[in-house]
Amino acid sequence: MARRPLVALLALGAAGCAHAGAHEDFFRAIELDNSRQITELLRRGMDANTRNAKGEPALVLALHGESYQAAAALLQAPRLDVNARNAKGETPLMMAALRGHLPSARALLARGADVNQEGWTPLHYAASSTSDDASAMVALLLGHHAYIDAASPNGTTPLMMAVRYGSAPAARLLVQEGADPTTRNDLRLTALDFARQAGRDDMVELVAQSLRRRQPQRGRW
Repeated sequence: MARRPLVALLALGAAGCAHAGAHEDFFRAIELDNSRQITELLRRGMDANTRNAKGEPALVLALHGESYQAAAALLQAPRLDVNARNAKGETPLMMAALRGHLPSARALLARGADVNQEGWTPLHYAASSTSDDASAMVALLLGHHAYIDAASPNGTTPLMMAVRYGSAPAARLLVQEGADPTTRNDLRLTALDFARQAGRDDMVELVAQSLRRRQPQRGRW
């Protein structure tokens, strides 16, 4: 087998180093929320779907780190996979929902991000968020036909997450929109149990009121 000329081997090595450098620059730009550098790297051929050493998709990483200008630059890439998942099964829309970042969520939805999926959903993440825009995020997802009583792998619903971890306005919105307070997860716990375990008296009362409204009215004799 003929040997490659030394100059060709050096060229291949230089290309490999350049690729490695671009990869590092790309994720450094995401960390620094440097949209201009990301746009330039994408223009030069960097794949917007590139994952870091831990397998995190670039867009999931940007939204998790609240690098919203970087996320906006990535969302301009025409071949971006808006439903790419990390090792935990989290999508970009789930990260946007958790952070309560409405512009990113709207952009993702406009590009066809999945609202409903098996297991944990963006609505679960929105319901568990404590951001100021948590209730607005819940409303946005419900407006895009998110299943209000979606069950996680252990049967937990968005309402359960909201009354234990999330904001009171988001929990109230879920109740107003018809979330079922009688559903039980795999441990036979209801939303009322979740609220009690969290010691959130206002959420206990919210769920209790919802349960009372669901009880059939007794006629008067």
